[in-house]
Amino acid sequence: MARPRTPRTTTTDPGEEARLLETREVTPGRHLLTWAAPMVARGVQPGQFLHLLAPRTQGLLLPVVPVSGFDRVAGTITTLVASRPGSVAGLAALREGDAARFVGPLGRGFVIDPRSRYLLVIADVQSFGRVRAVVDEAVASGRQVTVLLGARSVAEVYPSSLLPDEAEYVVATVDGSLGHRGEVTELVTEYEAWADQCFAAGSSSLVARLAALAKGRDARMGVARLGRRRGRRPEPGGADARRKAWLQVALSHAAGCALGVCAGCTADGADGPVRICREGPAFAASELRWEPRS
Repeated sequence: MARPRTPRTTTTDPGEEARLLETREVTPGRHLLTWAAPMVARGVQPGQFLHLLAPRTQGLLLPVVPVSGFDRVAGTITTLVASRPGSVAGLAALREGDAARFVGPLGRGFVIDPRSRYLLVIADVQSFGRVRAVVDEAVASGRQVTVLLGARSVAEVYPSSLLPDEAEYVVATVDGSLGHRGEVTELVTEYEAWADQCFAAGSSSLVARLAALAKGRDARMGVARLGRRRGRRPEPGGADARRKAWLQVALSHAAGCALGVCAGCTADGADGPVRICREGPAFAASELRWEPRS
């Protein structure tokens, strides 16, 4: 896998003009947009995001657009955006042939261990775009991947036709209208022994439940852990910490300053505040604090 590019950190970057090639409403109010953006496609990694320069909404902070897929050969990227009012709603209103301007790729994405052969991807419908690129990366590299998606009803479910045929796709709906009836987290224990690594995104309650499940995974599987070896701890958000973790999570943030100084996207890290835009958005679950500090 190519090494991630160093995140850009200045609003003076003119970015890349991306041409909209195709727009498709995949579920009510949610659109999959395909862009010609060869510079971004060349360097982006699963889990990274873009800043939207144009069309812009009001405000000083730059809207965040997760990259949901990419094709380096074709020079294209995809983004999954909602048309409801918000910082990136204007993208859903664009027509094929229109242009937008993006800065990126930004942030630190997921790290797939070269030794991993079986990958588990978990998300709710609102955050699926943050982990969707892992699926393509897994298939392209000859790995097996299973996607667990949580939704309220069948009307919200991402179409299986938009996933690679090689990917296993399992859906959980709260009302039981498709797949497993209940929460998507109820499916995790069926796959935790199979998966070498797990990549997730979703609401704060969803990722907190997944972190709790990951913490108890070794005990359920009968895996013994030795005490922590002495030495320098991995850098927060660093590739080594993510690569060694069974669970990596992509945290959400809607907008940022592009400088990492506004503190508008901080999360509660295990050793103190971390910036989602710089140390993340992808973290090893163990790098984050899932319970309130006393």
